[in-house]
Amino acid sequence: MIIVTTNDIAGYRIDAVFGEVMGLTVRSRHLGAQFTGSFRALGGGELPEMTQALYESRHEVMGRMVSEAQQKGANAIVAMRFDTSEMGQNWTEVCAYGTAVFAIPLSAGEAGSTGQSAHEARNQPRS
Repeated sequence: MIIVTTNDIAGYRIDAVFGEVMGLTVRSRHLGAQFTGSFRALGGGELPEMTQALYESRHEVMGRMVSEAQQKGANAIVAMRFDTSEMGQNWTEVCAYGTAVFAIPLSAGEAGSTGQSAHEARNQPRS
């Protein structure tokens, strides 16, 4: 699955748009990690416990978004974004969203083709 933050994919033609897809999770902060993170925040710098929690959350919501796109028949997601917000003092919402599309690689010689798209076009099964 191709996932891009742009509205189009270089070297590909969007042949169908299936609509918005998203993945969402609401996480409760681990009290021990929150305490350790708060203590480390006094000295400044990165909070590894919080970074790891956010990293894991983003991977989880990306997987959910991709599953939803695949169920709709998409092979790519364009205009992908993350949104993160606090819900109360102990909950964090993480959302990934974008537009599910079916993208066709442009062959070598077609206007707008790229090396990647030409390679993909050569390796696609013929119908």
